[in-house]
Amino acid sequence: QVSLLESGGGLVQAGGSLRLSCAASGRTFSNYAMGWFRQAPGKEREFVAAISGSGGSAYYPDSVKGRFTISRDNAKNTVYLQMNSLKPEDTAVYYCATGRNLSGLRRVKYDYWGQGTQVTVSS
Repeated sequence: QVSLLESGGGLVQAGGSLRLSCAASGRTFSNYAMGWFRQAPGKEREFVAAISGSGGSAYYPDSVKGRFTISRDNAKNTVYLQMNSLKPEDTAVYYCATGRNLSGLRRVKYDYWGQGTQVTVSS
């Protein structure tokens, strides 16, 4: 049984920072890519970041590139999302996910998801 548990969300002022964590269990962590997604009320789920199993490659959309950094500690089975220069439009529930990286980080087939953690950025 694969389990993902996010933590680290909260309320922060615009321009501030937060670091999200996602602890994984249930299968060999380093064999799988990890990703972060977010969903704001009334909006579709949006991809935020992905990292390869080794941690050697990462991918971001333009909306967060240069502000967010994904990393992982395979010894701790944990993936992180460092979020800097936060904006009110970053407000959302953030989810981590895990899946096979078969053809690049843009096309990871995610098969397990966490329950999410709320991030609220005030203006």
